[in-house]
Amino acid sequence: MIVNIKKSKATGTIAAPPSKSMAHRALICGALSGGSQISNIEYSNDISATLDCLTALGAKIEIIDNTIKCGELNPFVSKEATLDCRESGSTLRFMIPICMLSGSKITFTGSNRLFERNLTIYEEIAKQNGILFAKGENNLTVCGKLASGNYKIAGNISSQFISGLLFALPLLDGDSTLEIIGEYESEPYVDLTIKSLKDFGVVIEKDDRIYKIKGGQKYIAQNMTVEGDYSNAAFLDGFNLLGGSVSVTGLNKDSLQGDRVYLEIFEELRNGKKHFDLANCPDLAPVMFALSAALGGAEFTGTRRLKIKESDRAAAMQAELEKFGIKVDVNNNDVTVHGGELKTPCETLCGHNDHRIVMALSLLCSLTGGTIDEAESVAKSYPDYFEKIKSLGIVIEDEVR
Repeated sequence: MIVNIKKSKATGTIAAPPSKSMAHRALICGALSGGSQISNIEYSNDISATLDCLTALGAKIEIIDNTIKCGELNPFVSKEATLDCRESGSTLRFMIPICMLSGSKITFTGSNRLFERNLTIYEEIAKQNGILFAKGENNLTVCGKLASGNYKIAGNISSQFISGLLFALPLLDGDSTLEIIGEYESEPYVDLTIKSLKDFGVVIEKDDRIYKIKGGQKYIAQNMTVEGDYSNAAFLDGFNLLGGSVSVTGLNKDSLQGDRVYLEIFEELRNGKKHFDLANCPDLAPVMFALSAALGGAEFTGTRRLKIKESDRAAAMQAELEKFGIKVDVNNNDVTVHGGELKTPCETLCGHNDHRIVMALSLLCSLTGGTIDEAESVAKSYPDYFEKIKSLGIVIEDEVR
């Protein structure tokens, strides 16, 4: 889909969409609980992938508007299955350890890009446990049983590996530990997992960098509501730094979401700060690059892991910002967005099949006008994003193809 955005300002009040991070976790915990009700669900592509995978494993899923009744998933029951993760890294990495509980042959499928993303940590754990781990261009097959024990994980690859193991290890008979080695990035996402587990009756203890996991625990059914999403709220709030007047509601001020830090970062950017560390909030990188391009430039560190997202986000934003006349330097773990005058792009912008790239570009197009291809990728996390910003006064023409 191509969208053509005209110069326009966003004004009004809008509710933040439900947190995708929290919804993934709640749905998995709910399915393992024997029967829970999860409300305030938005059926983005990633959340739909998690629901499909839970169903394929035998969970009973009932959808009633934006509420899901889920449960009856016994991960120890032997059942061969194929799980389509689409493009959802969270779904794949959360589900792999759960699928190593039954010993059954489970095949994961999805996009080629998904399977280009790192799975080495699970491959090493599978080897330790004598579990088949056969990775193809767009699939992965596992077969074998995960055992309780003492595991070590590098903290600078992806917190999703840590979370995946935390879902599964408490269900095993024996106790386990999970030690984080080296630099620990994106720890707030693990905090979200621990909170979700606690909400469903599973307790994880932490001693410095070691998670202590009692075996034989049970998930307890709950009725819960998914809170608003700070990650996507940042794009809505971003219009305020570009002359708009938008009030974003539905956010929990006491949330553990790591991307809540955007509120502080935006204020600092507004006040002229030029140096930011994104190591613990990599999903904010595209919106930060876009806003800094409009506000005189900035330097960012902690950007190494942007290569392993839905796109190589630093390189993608470099290519697209250059179309606005903004020079960007990309190095291994830092990015510099230079100051300059924003120009109306003379060519179509590319969304790089990445929801956050598309939304970031939409902010700048509201200042200059511009056309974005692959705009449909917003469906990964925020399916009605364009309808929502239209309601705020952003003028959009779209061409479906």
